[in-house]
Amino acid sequence: MPYSVYLKKNEEKRIVAGHPWVFANEVAKIEGKDKNGALATVYDYNGRYIGKGYINHLSKILVRIFIRDNSVPDFEYFKNAISKANEYRKNLGFDNCYRVVFGESDNLPALIIDKYADILCVQFLSLGMDKNKDIIVRALVEIFNPKGIYERSDVAVREKEGLPLVKGKLYGDFDTKVIIEENGLKMLVDIENGQKTGYFLDQKENRFALRRYANKGEVLDCFCNSGGFSLNSAVAGAEKVTALDISRLALDNVEENARLNNLTNISTLQGDVFEVLRDFKRQGKTFDTIVLDPPAFCKSVSEVKNAYKGYKDINILAMKLVKEGGFLISSSCSHYMTFPLFMNMLTDAAHESGKKVRIVEMRTQSSDHPSMLSTEESLYLKLLVLQVF
Repeated sequence: MPYSVYLKKNEEKRIVAGHPWVFANEVAKIEGKDKNGALATVYDYNGRYIGKGYINHLSKILVRIFIRDNSVPDFEYFKNAISKANEYRKNLGFDNCYRVVFGESDNLPALIIDKYADILCVQFLSLGMDKNKDIIVRALVEIFNPKGIYERSDVAVREKEGLPLVKGKLYGDFDTKVIIEENGLKMLVDIENGQKTGYFLDQKENRFALRRYANKGEVLDCFCNSGGFSLNSAVAGAEKVTALDISRLALDNVEENARLNNLTNISTLQGDVFEVLRDFKRQGKTFDTIVLDPPAFCKSVSEVKNAYKGYKDINILAMKLVKEGGFLISSSCSHYMTFPLFMNMLTDAAHESGKKVRIVEMRTQSSDHPSMLSTEESLYLKLLVLQVF
């Protein structure tokens, strides 16, 4: 008998409004008996139907709702849902590289699908989606006819679902290093060993927007990863671009990407960004534009306080290193660092740096990563362009 999940009184408002997650502590009772990861029907306290989703008794997120009508999540369902998500991106002009499916925002919770040229990279982040891996792969083959499909389910969140971390080829025989085209630039993506699914696609539009602020003088790209911001600065007209990262592998990738695009105005520097910025300060070194695109400093609510300090410290350092009238592009990819909190941090940093700072532009994740008004977790990326005096 399939599971029926009944919520506690008054716990349905957020979920009825569209949020897909049902937390275990919001549930009054569970009736029926089925396998873990099976489809469960969710009702409010009075027995009114809310929706269906996959259940996992091992997770704090007990059910992830994605069906609000009487649909059945079979092969055709997944094929249609993925096709619909892909059409949205194609209609916006995305072609060579983009996020095809962004989990909850595409009504496919815990499923990530990225397209890198003719290779697809996928993540199955919940037990329910993992159980549907075979039919999802079959749907992807029919929709895209890709050269290959690679799985990057080596994400810590799977452990909370009772799942192992795995990665490897799911379909096709292909090289896991693929050249994509982004903003007119060639980029080598290592889908096997690169960050996330190989590359940070969510900053694509922001990297292009950077060109108007990094079109002269010296640019410092901190936490540069594979050099997306560096390359866009270099082609925009910057005389010298320094790509800074602690990872030698990332810097090797930057150098390869510079060669692919015949760019000679990019140099790499390996080191801890905090320490390198302090060294620059002691040396009296300044830059026309600085990019701060750090990894998430906080991945839970308990880490927010320390993360706030880390973000503030590095932004103070950067503000002191920007030439008068120059630009600081500051970003955070943690959804726990909300927009208001991020703004407060930058205000504090400006005050403590002794600089006058004005906001030039506020941006978020690229439009292939849409966020749901009902699901605040889906809006995670913040990027501000600041002018420093």
